[in-house]
Amino acid sequence: MHETELKFELSSSGAAQLLKKNPFDSSPTILQQKSIYFDAPGWELSKRGVSLRIRQSGNERIQTVKAGNGAAVGSYTREEWEQPVAGDLPVLDDPEIRDLLAGAGPKLAPVFEVHVKRHRWNVADGDATIEVALDLGKVVAADREAPLCEIEFERKAGSPTALFALARKVDQMTPVHLGVLSKAERGYRLLGAAPGAVKASPTPLTSEMSAATAFAHIAAACLRQFRLNEMALTWSRDAEALHQARVSLRRLRSLCSISKSLFEDSRFDHLREELKWLASELGDARNIDVMIDRASGEALSHRLRDARDDAYGAVKAALSSVRARSLMIDTAEWISIRDWRTNQSGEAGHDQSSRDFAAGVFDKLWKKVAKRGTNLIEADDETRHEVRIAAKKLRYAAEFFAPLYASKGESKRHRRFITAMSDLQDELGSLNDLATASDMLSALGLLDVAGAEELLGANDKAKLLQQAAEAHDNFVETKRFWR
Repeated sequence: MHETELKFELSSSGAAQLLKKNPFDSSPTILQQKSIYFDAPGWELSKRGVSLRIRQSGNERIQTVKAGNGAAVGSYTREEWEQPVAGDLPVLDDPEIRDLLAGAGPKLAPVFEVHVKRHRWNVADGDATIEVALDLGKVVAADREAPLCEIEFERKAGSPTALFALARKVDQMTPVHLGVLSKAERGYRLLGAAPGAVKASPTPLTSEMSAATAFAHIAAACLRQFRLNEMALTWSRDAEALHQARVSLRRLRSLCSISKSLFEDSRFDHLREELKWLASELGDARNIDVMIDRASGEALSHRLRDARDDAYGAVKAALSSVRARSLMIDTAEWISIRDWRTNQSGEAGHDQSSRDFAAGVFDKLWKKVAKRGTNLIEADDETRHEVRIAAKKLRYAAEFFAPLYASKGESKRHRRFITAMSDLQDELGSLNDLATASDMLSALGLLDVAGAEELLGANDKAKLLQQAAEAHDNFVETKRFWR
């Protein structure tokens, strides 16, 4: 069968508050559950997107195999196979499961456990029936363990929009944050190095996908990257995690910008503006991190570190705000439900192939970067900034749609193109840092502090301009991989 669920994280105090208020119109069923997860050496099943567990609740044991995730973030749509078993060893008598495990069965061994106290409700909301599960417990892997506190909404019947409506109701009572990790993923994270900053990774795409489907998959990956880095920021003030959180928002905004022809939806502009707001809330902290890396004087470095503390405090406040949490729910729903695929006349649209759509995006952005960057040395800061933004969109687009250009020749041209784009972005980024440093130092009251003049880099500008012009020439001469 298929499982559709929506997952959120909350604090233990938030869970206690939710249990006290109990918004679900009935007393919960309380279950003590222990789940043992199995895998083959090298985490073979995990790499295939498959999980296998045996969950014990009382005297009952249920074996569950899950495969695949939907494109939606926070909302998982997966195939699953369940069957009762007598003990804590997997039973592989179903041919479909044996095929799914593809020879890994004889090598299976326990890899981690999940222990939870589950509070479960069945909620009727109009024509929708939803199972709500509040799980409090821990994940245990070898000699490590991590607390677990999450709430899941699983659709049993009716529209999936009811899941998001119920999530908003809960969020009004106690803060909840969009979940992007399954319990299995939490276990595997405990087995590896301590999680930190998460960079963007390729999103699986095929040429058979429509442009709308490709958009949904890429957007979900951007949102997931943001949430993983936001999670890292809850326990550390990691400059790279902040940077990657901001990058993920920029990538998502760029994706929306280059894909705006797909949407006839009044929510689109609102969500894009809210994403812009959230990215801006991270901007000051990121700019200070950059200046700290460049500062040489002790007095200036000390003042910048003090300013960094204040900026990261502001980031924490923004990320924990009702506005940010609502944005995550709204964006996840918009991506997941995908009702923007139907135009105002009620007819399904956006059937253009993903590859044809991507080529059109590349052509448009390439021309903009090539034309506007023809005289970077003489251009003003605003014009160079416009070229930088267009170049960034082109770079992101080339990364988004890279899996569509997988032949040997296309891959080789793509790598060369990305290298040329990276060089151009680096030079334009350095020039932008110079252009914004004065305003940033002025806002922090640090223009007169010893060492501030070095950050203004007046002596470096001529060299950077020449390097940017050369990088632009190289970009124009680099063969376009999509042609």
